[in-house]
Amino acid sequence: MEFIADVGSFLIKAAIIVMAFVLISGVIAQAAQKQKKQKGELEVTHLSKEMQEMQDALKMELMDKKARKVALKKLKKTRKQKKDSDQRLFVIDFKGSMDAKEVDNLRREVNAVLSLATDKDEVLVRLESGGGVVNGYGLAAAQLQRLREQGLTLHVAVDKVAASGGYMMACVGHKIYAAPFAFIGSIGVVAQVPNVHRWLKNHDIDFEQITAGEFKRTLTIFGENTDEGRRKFKKDLEAIHTQFKSFVQDNRPALDIDKIATGEVWSGQEAKQLGLVDELITSDAWLLKQLGEREILKLEYSVKKPLSERFAKGTATIIHTLKASFARSDV
Repeated sequence: MEFIADVGSFLIKAAIIVMAFVLISGVIAQAAQKQKKQKGELEVTHLSKEMQEMQDALKMELMDKKARKVALKKLKKTRKQKKDSDQRLFVIDFKGSMDAKEVDNLRREVNAVLSLATDKDEVLVRLESGGGVVNGYGLAAAQLQRLREQGLTLHVAVDKVAASGGYMMACVGHKIYAAPFAFIGSIGVVAQVPNVHRWLKNHDIDFEQITAGEFKRTLTIFGENTDEGRRKFKKDLEAIHTQFKSFVQDNRPALDIDKIATGEVWSGQEAKQLGLVDELITSDAWLLKQLGEREILKLEYSVKKPLSERFAKGTATIIHTLKASFARSDV
């Protein structure tokens, strides 16, 4: 027990020293960040080369030593002579959150494609989103429309979910591919507003709200909501829904819009039967089909996290590790 106590005391002291060091370093880093604005960078990954190398490595493993030596020599010669295809497939990943904050990176990635793409090139967007704010996803869909307006063929692959605002983006594609059990649809609009007026009233708390304009505020969190306000709020939602349906219909004119714009969500297989998607296939399987036909390039714009944030994350990891070590010593 004395040994365990000594170990625990050592770990606590070590944690204090580390925390003090990181705190000082964090202050310095924050001061440096104020003077230097964070900038992002566009990363380009040659997916076709990575995929081909993986296939070649597997083939080599399945050969005996003599055959492998011959095949390796031949492969090196082939790679040296092979030239990049003049037909390219640009891959963009979009994993959207409720507030659609990823749209800014999408904008930059689309800008990069448009700055160098030719009419021979195509684009694949690997999309994953359950939707979110109307204005954010409307802007995201508009960014994808820019690719079509430039004359590029746009493919959209959904492995997990493209619902509501996610499907608003997906329907812009010339072709939509979905995994059999992906969630597709939710062509509807929803808004939820909590109201604590009765609680405030029961506690003798008054709430004053002054507006100019009959419908400046329809529903409120703190005040007493009226039937007139509810009707106006519902009318606004219906207007957005009408615009949403029109957008989907314009991009996929063969759809029975009244049948599918109910807010329901379907599996990829059901969505294929309804015409919401064109083919049941995962994004990986579809990309493998393109291997050898096109040079596949993945584009990703990312902003490095501030040094202070990275220090904070490192500190938390160290402290967690020390706590875990101490807990194990005490058992």
